[in-house]
Amino acid sequence: MELSVRRETLRLIEVVRSSRGEIDSVGTCMVTLMHDGITAYGEGTPTGYDGVTADDVVAAINADAVAVLGRDLRDPEDVLDRIGRWDAPAGARMALDGAVHDWIGKAAGQPTWKLSGAARTLGPTVYTISMAGPEAAANAVRDAPAVGAFKVKVGGPDDIASLEAIRAVTPLPVRIDANEAWDLDTARELTPHLRRLGIQLIEQPFPVTATDDYHRYREVPDRLPVFLDEGCTDAASVQATRSYADGFVVKLCKAGGIRGAQRVMQAGRRAGLGTMISCMCESELAISQAAQLAPLADHIDLDGHLYLREPPFRGLGLEDGRIVLGDAPGLGVVPS
Repeated sequence: MELSVRRETLRLIEVVRSSRGEIDSVGTCMVTLMHDGITAYGEGTPTGYDGVTADDVVAAINADAVAVLGRDLRDPEDVLDRIGRWDAPAGARMALDGAVHDWIGKAAGQPTWKLSGAARTLGPTVYTISMAGPEAAANAVRDAPAVGAFKVKVGGPDDIASLEAIRAVTPLPVRIDANEAWDLDTARELTPHLRRLGIQLIEQPFPVTATDDYHRYREVPDRLPVFLDEGCTDAASVQATRSYADGFVVKLCKAGGIRGAQRVMQAGRRAGLGTMISCMCESELAISQAAQLAPLADHIDLDGHLYLREPPFRGLGLEDGRIVLGDAPGLGVVPS
């Protein structure tokens, strides 16, 4: 068995703006796994807001990944369980978990999604619109890929004009993401306007620590459904937040890969919460990893690959607002 990992910088086609700031590139990590004549790939992304860097992910993989995998992959379920127990950054577990899932499909000569019983074509996915003025926001929607919904980054009352401009140019569902930027007064003020515009839901309106605001927002008449992103990372946090959230956002980079994210989603189902499968700005490799779990999700937010200037992997399609997975063995994507 041979394993290598490299850090890669993904350059974006445009600057992405949110309440957290601006980015024009992101760092990710690519794993190449060679075993039994098969070459498989996995991607692992640092989440950033927990202080983990791509260098941390690379260091963990270089230090321990070969030992975690063991001598061979004849019992991949056992290997995946070991990855799940590995005390490493979630991005490192995500990369190794993805490579093993790619290897499983290639070893069987089948797409991984077919082996798991998933569909090749996913439900409608979104395209995220950066924080911008009304004209720029409307133009971004007009120029967007042919997706099935939009997610708009917001920060406060000034965003209502931009949302009105967006609604004027699209009838598609619109969600918003505040990335912890609101307080309760802002939520109370904006909710009637957001309802008037048909906004579907809001991600992480308040800071993770502002649990009282989440509880009090539940008392606001005709409030928006609230989905947690930064405030929900694993199965334990699903249980902790069920009293003040309507759903949560699942990302492989938080949960540690396909296996870990599946457990989080199952915990959410048991708690009666809605689920959204989502991503960071990632390549088609990471999106293919996350897409294996799309059948378990109520909402699909897999658009990170659509922002890349020079995609390092190819193989996904986009038809009628829906992601179409590759039909080649494994995760269905190949290096560009």
